[in-house]
Amino acid sequence: MGRILTTTTENVPGFDIVQVVGLVRGNTVRTRHVGRDIMASFKTLVGGEIESYTTLMTDAREQALDRMLEDAEALGADAVIAIRFETSDLMAAAAELLVYGTAVKLRPKGK
Repeated sequence: MGRILTTTTENVPGFDIVQVVGLVRGNTVRTRHVGRDIMASFKTLVGGEIESYTTLMTDAREQALDRMLEDAEALGADAVIAIRFETSDLMAAAAELLVYGTAVKLRPKGK
């Protein structure tokens, strides 16, 4: 297969799940930067996207996803299904981003 497939669904079209390997997860904790907060407060006056926060969250999601995939690879999984993302505030300026799913082994349908 080469790389680990990922999906938010409970199956992978064209494949049968032959083994559930287990729960896999990845997370990261990020804090805001005071300079970003000042710029964001100005942005709230005129409206629109706060690009620095968008970048911060995009980077956090990618890091958490990479860590989950490393976990799945270590278990020998072909895919991670039923992927979910969650966030939680840890303190006023810090949040955790968690991604988790079910690592599985696959076989092409009909084989």
